[in-house]
Amino acid sequence: MPQLNASLAAKLRDNAPFLALVVLYVLIEIAQPSFLAPSTQLGLLADSSTLFIMAVGTTFVVLLGSIDLSLQAVASLSSVIVAMLLPRYGAMAAVIALAASFGIGLLSGVIQTVLRIPSFIATLAVGGIASAAALTLSGTRSIGISDEMRNASLGWTTGTSFGVPHEILLGVAVFLFCLFLHRSTVFGRRTDAIGAGEPAAIASGVRVSTTKCLVFGTSSFFAGLAGVVMAGRLGSGSPTLADQFLLPAIAAVIVGGTALTGGAGGIGRTLVGALLVSVARVGMTFVGISVFAQQIVFGLILIVAVTVAFDRSKVLIIK
Repeated sequence: MPQLNASLAAKLRDNAPFLALVVLYVLIEIAQPSFLAPSTQLGLLADSSTLFIMAVGTTFVVLLGSIDLSLQAVASLSSVIVAMLLPRYGAMAAVIALAASFGIGLLSGVIQTVLRIPSFIATLAVGGIASAAALTLSGTRSIGISDEMRNASLGWTTGTSFGVPHEILLGVAVFLFCLFLHRSTVFGRRTDAIGAGEPAAIASGVRVSTTKCLVFGTSSFFAGLAGVVMAGRLGSGSPTLADQFLLPAIAAVIVGGTALTGGAGGIGRTLVGALLVSVARVGMTFVGISVFAQQIVFGLILIVAVTVAFDRSKVLIIK
């Protein structure tokens, strides 16, 4: 019986994010009966796709047992780059923005591995550089994108196909790609191995430094993609466009069940976490909680999630 109870408790804990999502759906539907309407759900999924794209990239960083605090700065810089270059380069502006984002992530990885400093310091510093670059390039203002340019070059971020918003289709494509990347490639296996135990990964021949650099590059690439999508949806790029996305993105990964200590979790869990955060945001909006106050709630959610899921057996001393 004790073993059965322990097994049941483990299953409940493992499926807690999904159960919490179901409970939230039920509560909001009771408060707002139109919440489950197809049009409402399509809008919710479209709105949550940007958060998911940002969160899914940083899932790989968390799987390492690291953290990326440059997400919002990279996304904002990417939106500025695409808005600035779109009139001259058309669709290539998005490619340039994504390449720049990937390069910023590589820089974070190099700083962390070569200088051997904590990832939160490396990414915080690089995020500050990216934020300053966005402010400088934009002149501290938003850069508008005309409807004509947006439709011609960023049509894949707006509009619908077969009645489904393009943001949802893009989110599905990103989900499938990252799921394949994590489960079916050497990159994914090495990421998990480093997170599970870096000394063992080194002993087995894993090129740890190279993998870490690529992981941080991947995280920044998807943050940059989120920035391009936001620029397309809003019709402008801004140095502060993604300022409210850092806490929700990290919360989506952790609340979804990816271990902050690394080595356990995955893309599917981040999808559930992103939906959970998005539905929670909708619920808070319904009851009149402001966008700024929502950041407090996300911070509290993050603290609770880490407290419950943190594997203290991997960390003997908490600093």
